[in-house]
Amino acid sequence: MSRPTGRVLTLLELLQSGGTRTVAELADRLGVEGRTVRRYVDQLIDLDVPVESVRGRYGGYRLGRGYRLPPLMLSDDEALAVLLGLVAGRRAGLTTTQRTASETASAKIRRVLPKHIAGRLDTLLESLAFTDRPAEVDTPDSGVLLTIADAVRHHRPVSIRYTDRDGRRSERTLHAYGIVAHGGRWYVTGEDARIGEERTFRLDRIADARTLPGSFEAPAGPGPAQRVLSGFATAEYRHQVTVRIHGTVEQIRARLPAGLASLEEHEPEAGEDRAAERWRRVELRVERLDWLPPVLAALDRPFVVERPDELRDLVAALADRLTSYARRA
Repeated sequence: MSRPTGRVLTLLELLQSGGTRTVAELADRLGVEGRTVRRYVDQLIDLDVPVESVRGRYGGYRLGRGYRLPPLMLSDDEALAVLLGLVAGRRAGLTTTQRTASETASAKIRRVLPKHIAGRLDTLLESLAFTDRPAEVDTPDSGVLLTIADAVRHHRPVSIRYTDRDGRRSERTLHAYGIVAHGGRWYVTGEDARIGEERTFRLDRIADARTLPGSFEAPAGPGPAQRVLSGFATAEYRHQVTVRIHGTVEQIRARLPAGLASLEEHEPEAGEDRAAERWRRVELRVERLDWLPPVLAALDRPFVVERPDELRDLVAALADRLTSYARRA
């Protein structure tokens, strides 16, 4: 593709993004002079693309209303990025409503790609293997997701119908601070207006969302992702666990991330390196204890189980099994 032709197509892409573009802006993006931009516009008009000239201080060029976009034009890199993004999102569970949505989107992109590019991408996808199997997770309704996203952006209250993990249904008014993707699921965090406390809700458990009149001020402080992780670490579960571990923050977080455990930090004493190895108290709330002894062992750091006694017994039982295995001939 010749450089002038490529610039004309780039001009069309810029105009398709919406709004009015000044001649100076277009010239800067295309790396040409203003008179060259006007010549490119004339070429688009000759191809029956309805480019309108807007007069005035903020004038420039824009596409006519209702213009039907031409077939999708993607470079090799752009097509690869889109298709791999669809594949990765599907495997990570970060899709909405039905699994077929990303599959049909991929098929549509393939249909409008030049044959040589589509063939190369198909070759890559056929040769691509994953080390894990995609998790089967419930996905959120796309309408709910978009409604809550709009409420986040405009700081509008939203009414939701929610079903918790025990099957209890309720209607809530939420001041949503943000949407977070974590561990293959979608979450929304914000203030439950009825009780005046922060809560985190799984989006796939929200059956309906309606924007309400009014507005709210989002609080300062941690961002939505940190609020969700902190909520996970402090949620109510069957067992409350406290362990003292000797090591650096990085060593501990490698096995016990923020979404799983809270880490008690103290200001270092005079002359002490903040990153130095020392005893740190870690707290978790979990439904089951049986998975924790292997995790603690994998830290390869000295630790002391403060509570509960049941975890201490499980750690001792694991140590006995490992010792017996090591002694076998």
